[in-house]
Amino acid sequence: MLYFVLKFFHLIGAAVLLGTGAGIAFFMLLAHRSGDARVIAGVTRIVVIADYLFTASAVLVQPITGAWMAHIAGYPLFSGWIGWSIILYLVTGAFWLPVVWMQTQMRDMAGHAVRGNAPLPARYHRLFWTWFAFGFPAFGAVVTIFWLMITKPG
Repeated sequence: MLYFVLKFFHLIGAAVLLGTGAGIAFFMLLAHRSGDARVIAGVTRIVVIADYLFTASAVLVQPITGAWMAHIAGYPLFSGWIGWSIILYLVTGAFWLPVVWMQTQMRDMAGHAVRGNAPLPARYHRLFWTWFAFGFPAFGAVVTIFWLMITKPG
């Protein structure tokens, strides 16, 4: 029974990571495309909260439930599909941590632009495109982890 409870929370965490990541990317892209500092300030404020609340929670749950399930099932952690999943999880984290920092910076710049009735600075635009680029390897790694979890290749 413990294994299935862990699996339930592990799957919920995986869905939260994928869903929150896709949702954040969608809303950030649409806000950026609007070019409106007020829209960008509002969306980035919510995105930063969502990343800290949902993504960070799932980031903590995943390795705990995954390692515990592997232990119960007798799978070695650092070989085969589990080893590759761990590597890809670390890759995702290596891209996600800077993304959270970038989102916070973009939020602050957009808020400053709104309060000063000024345009978004050039630094905002550079950060946005870096943030956008960082999403591709992170999202690809998460999708590959899903594939590994589902197929459990030999």
